[in-house]
Amino acid sequence: MLHINKPLKEDKIVSPNLAVYEADEAMPKNALNEKSVPAEVAYRLIKDELIDEGNARQNLATFCQTYMEPEATKLMAETLAVNAIDKSEYPQMTEVENRCVNIIADIWNAPEGQAMGTSTVGSSEACMLGGMAMKFRWRDLAEKAGIDINAKKPNLVISSGYQVCWEKFCVYWDIEMRLVPLDEQHMSMNMDTVMDYVDDYTIGIVGILGITYTGKFDDIKKLDQLVEEHNKTAKVPIGIHVDGASGGLFVPFVHPALEWDFRLKNVHSINTSGHKYGLVYPGIGWVLWKSKEYLPERLIFYVNYLGGEQPTMAINFSRSGSQIIGQYYIFMRYGLEGLRLVQGHTRDVGLHLTQAIKDFGIFEIYNDGSNIPVICYKLKDPSKHKWTLYELADRLAMKGWQVPAYTLPENMTNVLIQRYVVRADLSYNMADSLIQDMKMAIEYLEKNTREEAPGKQKTGAQGFTH
Repeated sequence: MLHINKPLKEDKIVSPNLAVYEADEAMPKNALNEKSVPAEVAYRLIKDELIDEGNARQNLATFCQTYMEPEATKLMAETLAVNAIDKSEYPQMTEVENRCVNIIADIWNAPEGQAMGTSTVGSSEACMLGGMAMKFRWRDLAEKAGIDINAKKPNLVISSGYQVCWEKFCVYWDIEMRLVPLDEQHMSMNMDTVMDYVDDYTIGIVGILGITYTGKFDDIKKLDQLVEEHNKTAKVPIGIHVDGASGGLFVPFVHPALEWDFRLKNVHSINTSGHKYGLVYPGIGWVLWKSKEYLPERLIFYVNYLGGEQPTMAINFSRSGSQIIGQYYIFMRYGLEGLRLVQGHTRDVGLHLTQAIKDFGIFEIYNDGSNIPVICYKLKDPSKHKWTLYELADRLAMKGWQVPAYTLPENMTNVLIQRYVVRADLSYNMADSLIQDMKMAIEYLEKNTREEAPGKQKTGAQGFTH
């Protein structure tokens, strides 16, 4: 016998997947619903709301981690309620954060026992902190040198391949942003011209270890040499901040001999994203200074910690410590040998993908993924094709692949490229599936794309994720 707790209304049908009336409630969009719904119903309704979302594992636009082991996600879920800023209430969380800072300092070859650092929500906050330290330190040094710090706006030198967080920093803290332009001969910072942008009001130079657009590296070692020569005669010596959002937790394991970190005299601070090649779900970042000398005291705040004082310098305040725990899990789980294997495998998959793209014979590779596993390319001769990379991105999206197509920064806006970010969860089998789908997409476009009407622009998937 069928038992129904409440009578059916003539105009109301019980939802077949949940068998409750509440399943037909409208989703709250501009105001709260009048009544509550059971937890399992709320879960299913929201789950269904996200049914059209892309598959994160197929999102080759993002650098952000899209897979962690079940043990890691369980541990992170169990620590969601821990507020990382409450040093006295959660002293062990503070201890774990400090351990992570020490481990990263060791990875980046910092002088033993001298580095200072903190976790952040991501690299954007980390870059803000690095930039603020440069500005405060420049101001102190400039005043001691007798320079009128109010005569001109201070400036920051960076390549035009910067990530938008640096533009935000310059706007928020009233800094002039001096861009060293990219060009076909200089796909990273031009070391022949970079020092032309420096003067007594320069707070520092940002070198990028993995340009968002292309994956290219700035030559940090050469930049260090140029800065060293400049500082011999400068009224105000400058330093280098390395934006290692993408490369900071990848390069040490794959290219340990590359000198870009605290081994270089004038590299004063470095940031990285733990949620990129640090292998942790968003959002977690890290920023470290070589020593206390490069982190002005005014940016350090002290909170009571087990009867003592614990320094803190993050901008954000209350936030979950779960991502810090996730980072510590990665460090403990893999260790040095494991991270070499994981990151090396990721690079190898990227090189495998690059070779397959080369084999099509119609693309020119800008970055092959040998530095960090970011692959970007353009059509060798766009005039030979009735389609663009925008259309190719659209065809791949039909198979679930999110692959961005976009133009390069100022001075190269006429160049349309496509970019793949290879992450640790992209296997050889998945890469081969992508290549097969790419082959089918190109064959379709070659056979079916028609000439556009004169003056009509082609459109397509143009956005990309940092």
